[in-house]
Amino acid sequence: VQLQASGGGLVQAGGSLRLSCAASGRTSSSYAMGWFRQAPGKEREFVAATTLGRSSTNYGDSVKGRFTISRDNTKKTVNLQMNTLLPEDTAVYYCALRLAGLVSSWAHDYDYWGQGTQVTVSS
Repeated sequence: VQLQASGGGLVQAGGSLRLSCAASGRTSSSYAMGWFRQAPGKEREFVAATTLGRSSTNYGDSVKGRFTISRDNTKKTVNLQMNTLLPEDTAVYYCALRLAGLVSSWAHDYDYWGQGTQVTVSS
């Protein structure tokens, strides 16, 4: 399985960005997909995750109410709509796929990772 993330960039505080991640290859029938981020000098942080059909969705506390995760199962893509961005949202964002069909906020639960896309929010 390969994951290709896109959509990062530079935006002013209060602005919006949309990240996308496309999965290719053979997956389980009910995999979960999610997003994590990592800022310089910090540990990888859970952002959001969702299961097939969005029967279960979870968000990190720092992004609740501002970020929305969605997925297109036919295209094997997951998107992250990020609104009201703050300078502290600056990080490399990684998409991840978990073959087990349960959301998790633990990075070690995910089996595959994308290459990361930089998001920079200026104040």
